[in-house]
Amino acid sequence: MGAVDRFWLKSYPKGVPADIDYNQYESLVQLLDEAFKKYGNQPAYSCMGVTMTFRQLDENSAAIAAWLQSKGFGKGTRIAIMMPNILQYPVVLAGVLRAGCTVVNVNPLYTPRELEHQLKDSGAQAIFILENFATTLQQVIDKVPTKQIVVCSMGDLLGFVKGLLVNFVVRNVKKMVPEYALPNAQRFLDVLAAGLKMNPKPVKLTHDDVAFLQYTGGTTGVSKGATLLHRNIIANVLQSEAWYQPALAKLKPGESINVVTALPLYHIFALTACALLSARVGGHCILIPNPRDIPGFVKELSKYRIHVFPAVNTLFNALLNNDDFRKLDFSRLLVSLGGGMAVQQAVAEKWLKLTGCPICEGYGLSETSPSATCNRTDTDKYTGTIGLPLPSTEIAILDDDGNHLTPGSTGEIAIRGPQVMAGYWQRPDETAKVMTKDGFFRTGDIGVMDENGYTKIVDRKKDMILVSGFNVYPNEVEGVVAGHPGVLECAAVGVPDEYSGEAVKLFVVKKDQALTEKELMDYCKEHLTGYKKPKYIEFRSDLPKTNVGKILRRELRDLKKS
Repeated sequence: MGAVDRFWLKSYPKGVPADIDYNQYESLVQLLDEAFKKYGNQPAYSCMGVTMTFRQLDENSAAIAAWLQSKGFGKGTRIAIMMPNILQYPVVLAGVLRAGCTVVNVNPLYTPRELEHQLKDSGAQAIFILENFATTLQQVIDKVPTKQIVVCSMGDLLGFVKGLLVNFVVRNVKKMVPEYALPNAQRFLDVLAAGLKMNPKPVKLTHDDVAFLQYTGGTTGVSKGATLLHRNIIANVLQSEAWYQPALAKLKPGESINVVTALPLYHIFALTACALLSARVGGHCILIPNPRDIPGFVKELSKYRIHVFPAVNTLFNALLNNDDFRKLDFSRLLVSLGGGMAVQQAVAEKWLKLTGCPICEGYGLSETSPSATCNRTDTDKYTGTIGLPLPSTEIAILDDDGNHLTPGSTGEIAIRGPQVMAGYWQRPDETAKVMTKDGFFRTGDIGVMDENGYTKIVDRKKDMILVSGFNVYPNEVEGVVAGHPGVLECAAVGVPDEYSGEAVKLFVVKKDQALTEKELMDYCKEHLTGYKKPKYIEFRSDLPKTNVGKILRRELRDLKKS
């Protein structure tokens, strides 16, 4: 591997090292064990007014680990988790890892089609699922290898009285649990009780064992599992911690770090930046199960003095437009981390004016665990860039032939470092497309790096659409829509959207002239997760194509929305 001139180190803040040593932990489990011992009685997670300490997380996750082992699930077995940000999530997460198994994170809002693909592709043997989404699993359970099912309820870890009340409201008042039948499923509290009577067996894990299969879309439209090793995640946790140093240096002795955890933990951004980084530094994650409920979210925030606030641009913007949010105490806010999508200048400036804390925009992907670059945490300027490479990370700008370009040149952003995935799960051909011979991961994003080491994204090589920080791949949307009998041809593109950054716009040539926009929207609602659904549909008599018949999405993007 040829070394890259890390000229950007001259732009590093004081106190941030050039490199991190991921060899200080043999595995993520060792990092978690250290946190349990070191921070025992400190709060680890709070949700709906109930707090779980690191010691309680230790006991409960050990019980889940022991139960999994008692069912014969050993090293490398894939275990799926399909839940929002509730207390059961970190318990199961740590339990799966401590059993030596591999975590397969599943978006709870997946349609049956999407869930079926992920469970089959990963070969997940078991799943922990919130009852609100059990009906989705019921529709595919006969087609997937997943035979051990554990169903959680919203109130499971909230205490007896509060748990009963929350479950009653969720099931009977809000009617958020559709009827389902999974005859062999076990209840989470029964599994926990059984596990508490057992002791987990220690498992010898190394840097090269698989910790997570983190699914990400593909330009082929098929979701692929980024294979993240224990080494990848340990490295990214330590890189992020090192980068935070200028901000964390402002902590008072003994001050607990309160981390807003509104981004979903099944997504790589919050998984690393909230759950795992907090274990390393003794942080207290404030879980927000439904960040779309802005008034409820703000009410929860009002109970704490917040120190770390990771979010996407749309969430920062929604909060800035809430009167009660503007009344909160931001005196201890040390880090606001923007990622998942571009942070808009107007939002960044309003946030800084209100909170006194800049939004440090970072950049990364599921394939990089995720963080690769970030703006300095001690700045008060909006740079309009994705910042500097993190410690032990190299960024190169490549031309189409893979040659390294000089600062100021535009090319594909490529990343090399210990946080880069081992490859796509069981897809060596797809892995070969994105990895260079000297170990750089080609992101598909086009950027330019300046002479100080700051990189700006100028375009995307892929046709990917970024909706509120989530990747939407046109091929997948088009593949679903093309399945409608009334559709002859279709193409999906991203269009600017004030709320979500981008939205999906669908261009359709009808086969059946009676096809209506509503009928097609309803069809998409049935087959696509919310953020993948088109916001706009335009019927056309034809679609622009190349001379070999490939639809030109670029030309459609250039059309003004009619």
